[in-house]
Amino acid sequence: MSDPMSYNGGTVLAMNGKNCCAIASDLRFGVNNIFVGRMHRIFPVGKKILVGYSGLASDCQTLNETIQLQTNLYSLREGRQISPHALTNLISTDLYEHRFGPLFVEPIVCGLDEKNEPYVCGADLLGCLSKPTDFIVSGTGMEMMMGACESFWRPDMEPEELLEVISQCFLAGLDRDALSGWGCVVHVITPTHTRTVYLKSRQD
Repeated sequence: MSDPMSYNGGTVLAMNGKNCCAIASDLRFGVNNIFVGRMHRIFPVGKKILVGYSGLASDCQTLNETIQLQTNLYSLREGRQISPHALTNLISTDLYEHRFGPLFVEPIVCGLDEKNEPYVCGADLLGCLSKPTDFIVSGTGMEMMMGACESFWRPDMEPEELLEVISQCFLAGLDRDALSGWGCVVHVITPTHTRTVYLKSRQD
């Protein structure tokens, strides 16, 4: 049997900048090496927070629907939007509750906190959190992208520079991963708006 984490393919990458952050994912949805269709893996949670999911597509959708429900209830109960720190703890708790029958998904939270400081955090399928200060990658193209990200990422990048760096790193990784591709989408979050850019990539 195939590894559930790579069964549908897909990669998600998030990077920190100066008062901004960016998250990117590919659009391929496949079954092992067979291309099936296009799929979006990044979803908004509040005004300045995005969550990207890599792993088994059905589990990604299940976790996303659960998170959307819980964050809506949080907003109604607290009268404010959830912070990225609270969101990662919520996701970690949800994943750990399923530890005996885990959801095969590795989410990445990317957003700005109350002080407009960038925040990226990832979790494994058991809810163990990783909070880097630079970038984080999950999915089948992780090994291919790590080297490019370590070479090109720099601290305190402005939004335009961050967009260029994350795009080039992501495209370089897609060229070397057979289970990711068919274009990618990049979201750059700033204190005033979120910019979305679609990029062309390998189509095989």
